[in-house]
Amino acid sequence: MTSETWQEQDDPGRAEAVAKVRDLLKEHHLAMLTTIDADGALVSRPMGVQDVDFDGDLWFFTSLTSHKAAEIRAHSAANAAFAGSSSWLSVAGTAEVVQDRAKINELWGPVAEAWFPEGPSTPDLALIRLRAQSAEYWDSPGGRLATALSFVKAKVTGQAYDGGENAAVDL
Repeated sequence: MTSETWQEQDDPGRAEAVAKVRDLLKEHHLAMLTTIDADGALVSRPMGVQDVDFDGDLWFFTSLTSHKAAEIRAHSAANAAFAGSSSWLSVAGTAEVVQDRAKINELWGPVAEAWFPEGPSTPDLALIRLRAQSAEYWDSPGGRLATALSFVKAKVTGQAYDGGENAAVDL
């Protein structure tokens, strides 16, 4: 049994939160990863999140010499934001640069190869692990059409727009 399974058994609320975030992540493959630069400014860039079953960690490929790797080594606070047609997700936590060849090989795929054509043995290749501490999500089942209809309903009835399910969770 994995350590996260033990944690989930000990804390059913955490298990539900992780499961909801896991479900929402299935439809998202790109995140805006935000880090803190040397001047203390927030910097965001699009990153492909690796397709693994979410257990509290998000994984991204990076170059050891990239600005984001330097920013993470200096300030570990990070956020990954996802936007889809019917859900939005923000995952906050601490990031670290990981040089683990076994993990790189495990996560390697065609998308990573587009950025690192030398393959998983690229000397400058590393991973970013974002260890989630909290998440907030907004889920509007039914997609854009249901959202548009809800806007129209709010306008016609004079009642406030119900944007769907929203929750902040500790992970």
